[in-house]
Amino acid sequence: MVKKPETPEDFDITKVFADFKVPGVDVDAMLASQRKNIEALASANKLAFEGVQAVMRRQMEIMRQAVEEAVGATKSLTQSGSPQDKAAAQTDLVKDTFERTLSNMRELVEMMSKSNSEAFELLNKRFAQTMDEVKDVIKGKK
Repeated sequence: MVKKPETPEDFDITKVFADFKVPGVDVDAMLASQRKNIEALASANKLAFEGVQAVMRRQMEIMRQAVEEAVGATKSLTQSGSPQDKAAAQTDLVKDTFERTLSNMRELVEMMSKSNSEAFELLNKRFAQTMDEVKDVIKGKK
């Protein structure tokens, strides 16, 4: 019989299930499968976290570039010139800013989509493996 853990950190589910014997059920195979599931979930979480970090870094770069461009635009718009020249410069500035914003948004969405796809693909692959493992356990294979 399994000794009662003294602290929550001492609790080991594998020891509990080691004493759990059911005829025709390979508990070790089930535990190994669940361990692989947890490892796959941890890997997927790591991929998702790395994706979020990459998006955040890129957002910071975009923000830095936007501030630098705003400073440069302010300087150029405050220089002397005819009202028509300033209006044309403002129009060009708005157009360029809008196009750059759309491009940046598209890039960030693609980054997030790629990260999510990688994590989902990993989990989907593990799910298929789990189904194969369950089928093998039911058939009595190892």
